[in-house]
Amino acid sequence: MKGSLFSSEHMVQPATAPGMTIENAKCVKYAVNGEMLARQGAMVAYRGNLQFERKGQGVGGMLKRAVTGEGLPLMAVRGQGEAWFAHEAQNCFIVEVDPGDEFTVNGRNVLCFDTSLSYRIATVKGAGIAGGGLFNSVFTGQGRLGLVCEGNPLVIPVSPQFPVYVDTDAVVGWTTGLQTSLHRSQSIGSMLRGGSGEAVQLMLQGDGYVVVRPSEATPQKAQQH
Repeated sequence: MKGSLFSSEHMVQPATAPGMTIENAKCVKYAVNGEMLARQGAMVAYRGNLQFERKGQGVGGMLKRAVTGEGLPLMAVRGQGEAWFAHEAQNCFIVEVDPGDEFTVNGRNVLCFDTSLSYRIATVKGAGIAGGGLFNSVFTGQGRLGLVCEGNPLVIPVSPQFPVYVDTDAVVGWTTGLQTSLHRSQSIGSMLRGGSGEAVQLMLQGDGYVVVRPSEATPQKAQQH
């Protein structure tokens, strides 16, 4: 066969080492040699001897997901082979988590990760139920984490001198060493008079990075994720 479709730009190559790599802007390839974890329904193709199994979260995990809406619906992929993962043609990125690191990320942005990483669901400090109930997944350990993002993300440095304020519907995640709190940019009176609608942001202070996507979650998107 000939044509641009069959050019090297689109043709996949065999993996040279186990683990996660970026196949292209919209897809992550994972060379499985044992086990890895991925978002349920994110596998778009595979080859080799692989088995896929829905991973339960236990009673506590299911309860937490019902309360927070943040639980990660995961599947375990086991065996030897290659699998490709994507989600709604969103852009894909890889985060390398090292010992001592703690990467906080919105569950809607998680695509796949190494089993050497562990995660817990946590309330965003300063933004509890009274503040709208913001919950994220916190990853620790050592390994790679595959993320998806609508568009190209903004990675904004945060320093003690320059805190960053982000829209709660646009934030993807942030690194170790940042403290969070809610910030009101307008008075209630201003809101009633027809403010911008951006009345409350998440303020991040400390030393690290915050990742923001160039779009906000619509009600329909939020329900899907």
